[in-house]
Amino acid sequence: MTDHTVSTRTTPLTDAPDTPQPTPPEAGTGTSTGAYRAAWRRSIEQREEFWLDAARLVDWVDPPSAALTEHSPTDYRWFADGTLNTSYNALDRHVLAGRGDHTALIYDSAMTGTRARISYRDLLDRVARFAGVLRAAGVGRGDRVVVYLPMIPEAVVAMLACARIGAVHSVVFGGFAASELAVRIDDARPTVLVTASGGLEPGKAVEYLPLVRKALDLSAGSVHTVIVQNRHAIPGSAADYASDTGDDAAVRWLDWAEASAAATPADPVTVASDDPLYILYTSGTTGNPKGIIRDNGGHAVALTWSMRNIYDIGPDDVFWAASDVGWVVGHSYIVYAPLLAGATTVIYEGKPIGTPDAGAFWRVVQDYRVNVLFTAPTAIRAIRRVDPELAELARYDVSSLTALFLAGERLDPETFHWANDGLHCPVVDHWWQTETGWAICANPRGIEELPTKPGSTAVPVPGYDIAILDSKGARITKPGKDGNIAIRLPLPPGSLLGIWGGDDRFASAYLTAFPGFYATGDSGHIDADGYLYVMGRTDDVINVAGHRLSTGSLEEVLTRHPAIAECAVLGVHDPLKGQRAAGFVTLKAGWVVDHDLLRNELVNLVREHIGPVAAFRDVTILERLPKTRSGKILRKTIRQIVDGEPYKVPPTIEDPTTLDALVRAVRPIPD
Repeated sequence: MTDHTVSTRTTPLTDAPDTPQPTPPEAGTGTSTGAYRAAWRRSIEQREEFWLDAARLVDWVDPPSAALTEHSPTDYRWFADGTLNTSYNALDRHVLAGRGDHTALIYDSAMTGTRARISYRDLLDRVARFAGVLRAAGVGRGDRVVVYLPMIPEAVVAMLACARIGAVHSVVFGGFAASELAVRIDDARPTVLVTASGGLEPGKAVEYLPLVRKALDLSAGSVHTVIVQNRHAIPGSAADYASDTGDDAAVRWLDWAEASAAATPADPVTVASDDPLYILYTSGTTGNPKGIIRDNGGHAVALTWSMRNIYDIGPDDVFWAASDVGWVVGHSYIVYAPLLAGATTVIYEGKPIGTPDAGAFWRVVQDYRVNVLFTAPTAIRAIRRVDPELAELARYDVSSLTALFLAGERLDPETFHWANDGLHCPVVDHWWQTETGWAICANPRGIEELPTKPGSTAVPVPGYDIAILDSKGARITKPGKDGNIAIRLPLPPGSLLGIWGGDDRFASAYLTAFPGFYATGDSGHIDADGYLYVMGRTDDVINVAGHRLSTGSLEEVLTRHPAIAECAVLGVHDPLKGQRAAGFVTLKAGWVVDHDLLRNELVNLVREHIGPVAAFRDVTILERLPKTRSGKILRKTIRQIVDGEPYKVPPTIEDPTTLDALVRAVRPIPD
């Protein structure tokens, strides 16, 4: 690590005089060693010292003299006078330290049977060469590059190559509709687009190049070069479009392999800490996309710190985030964090079930001796639904697994217990957002492993000062009382720098509802031990005849029924009560039950545990719930269908046929 000297100048907070001072969470009272509470308190009360210490985990060209530069309560930068290169920190420094032969990346494709291990030295060579390709295409510091790739190693290479030359990448989930890709192109204004001939889904191939061609036709014309990775199993190559005479005839189409072979490897370019690293559009955006901007310095510091202190992962440990590079989890914990920490990361092209069975995840854990698996609760529920007795797990040795981390949506207690009892390793439900880029709340296993509370996302991560606020912005101090979850400003390093296209959008979207706080848009409560319970989005709190009910609480009750695999509870229109709660459930594999009987049992469960005030009587039984590709239930779209409102099929949907089935279920078509 580069030696450097840093200042310990403290930048004072600019809170209003009546702003309550932070109270450290009393996590695990009676069992805690106090290490977590000491770390959290220091991160809030001695912010400069805490984050400058964390900054020593990163190699800087020019070390920062201060952690926080604060121009106003809502305008601040982390490590503002520092310079570095993120790609260098992820690759070069490990090779220079003599670890070039260690495995950086494991690629496992359940779709093609391909398996590969790529060393740090080999990955560095690929990244440097592709950075040379981008540089030869005219890409420089601050230029944007759209990455539209499936889950293949080239996705990692392309992202790190952009970082290497100071370019800003914007990853769009491979297979997104052409119109949605065009919207993102017009917002980011990239000069180069990197893609592949296509992606693979169970039972089908998705050709990307026709989608790219159409998106270029629909967009305003900023892209002048398209670079194509040829996947031989899928039709289409750069040569097919090289002589195109359409509206985008000025666009060059290059073959990835040919261009890389001819390229001169590029050295890392020094960038400012607050230079943008990437733009990531929040899922489901249409028409006016919201591009989250991440910086270089704060991002590198936060993610490097998180690997050891949250996930307890160090060099040569194997970390597998079973996500996609199109989502924030893929950015943070497939690509950047594991490599910044010198660990081994896994990129998996497949599904938790059906590729080929419900043992797919356990097979990967066994084959690569995975230490930590990070995925979404929906993936675990999918496995539970197909294999409720975990028969497939018995075929594999998963003893290397030290923890299962889950995030992306609420983890119901029933699924928690099922996974915890079956895997015999800690199951950690933690909470974060695309905007924060890393965990807001978690069980910080690298600092102190705290007691687990099913239904809770554990405690605030150091750096995050969380408050529960009422509708007027006053703090709710009573343990267990629901309100709006907010984070006192400034947000810690690694959080969004702003929204692409204007800071006013950042302020209006997140900072105006509760002055001095970032509004998360989630609701929940904190218990007497400082544990946070995220009960759902604030618009998932429904009002039934004047009674405010959390849909998360209702869902928790429904999953207690032994037949239920997954569920969603929504507030739908009711002419008398204003809203009423409606439940949508799926059954575990092998369960045969009379649907009318099941509905009655679920209604009675809610009456028993919530009370008649819920007025719960509507239950729809589905084969599958409509979800995004990242596993989030499409609650807004379901509600629109049930209420008879116009709706648009979201571009992030995993399977559009699930919406067709929902329409038939709630509005039967006459024979």
